[in-house]
Amino acid sequence: MLNNKSVLITGGTGSFGKKFVETIFLKYPDVRRVVVYSRDELKQFEMAQTYSEAKYPQIRYLIGDVRDGERLKRACEGIDVIIHAAALKQVPTAELNPDECIKTNIGGAQNVINAAIAQNVKIVVALSTDKAAAPINLYGATKLCSDKLFIAAHNIKGSRDLRFSIVRYGNVMGSRGSVIPFFMKKKEEGVIPVTHKDMTRFNISLEEGVGMVFWAIENALGKEIFVPKIPSYKIETVAKAIAPEARIEYTGIRPGEKLHEEMITESDSYNTIEFDKYFAILPSDVDKEIYLKHFNAREVQQGFKYNSGTNTQWETVETMRAKIKKYVDPQFTM
Repeated sequence: MLNNKSVLITGGTGSFGKKFVETIFLKYPDVRRVVVYSRDELKQFEMAQTYSEAKYPQIRYLIGDVRDGERLKRACEGIDVIIHAAALKQVPTAELNPDECIKTNIGGAQNVINAAIAQNVKIVVALSTDKAAAPINLYGATKLCSDKLFIAAHNIKGSRDLRFSIVRYGNVMGSRGSVIPFFMKKKEEGVIPVTHKDMTRFNISLEEGVGMVFWAIENALGKEIFVPKIPSYKIETVAKAIAPEARIEYTGIRPGEKLHEEMITESDSYNTIEFDKYFAILPSDVDKEIYLKHFNAREVQQGFKYNSGTNTQWETVETMRAKIKKYVDPQFTM
């Protein structure tokens, strides 16, 4: 799939980018070029200790911000596939710095689209978030705008052979700033702060998220928002899995947070199809029959919604411990 292809990953030094690069070299050793595009020189230096140009001659590290359209356009010369992972994603930070979040998450998305069109890129897969469905915080709102931009990009690509698709999933286990590493640090204090005893989130491993993007590269027709079928967990369950002896302190829901997350809203159900491990939300202007046939899919019931609080799959304390040990920290003990 990616052998003899050139790939660019925006935000390539993040948790997703590093795992994606690792997987490329494992599965596609004959990839022509892998461009890691990000704005943090220290993270690029650290990543290059593992993936050096001497050991992996296909890799390139480019300093650049998705806000800089000209730099991004230059970086996309000769690129076949773009994975757009760059974003400002911390909810409290976005609430306090809305203009910065808008510049990166919305303006940056449009710059990726413009660069892809200008440089004759073939495939673009953009990473989204459950917070983009019926958003109540600025981060979610900017990612919803980003999703809409990538779908609408098909209206301006002309006759180019270019597909834009979106992958939307929930909380990634162990990613920077997420609840698992936070609770692991708090464990030593004997007190775990939990916002609300009933709060839930979707759960996906980094490996599963990366695998989903590879699947989208190979299978997407364009214009879809892919959503994985994944389990939910209670935040309280994570706390008990990590620190069963610690006291749980309920701190209250923070500004911009939901009690439960959604990835497919009731309004989305009219244009949502279901197959194997995924759902796909389609825009209303496509021929749904083409997508149903391509994915061997079926339509969901009208009024269906995919909510972390009403999900049918749930993590337990035991399954969370097993997954933390498998995906986050092999040395994990209670």
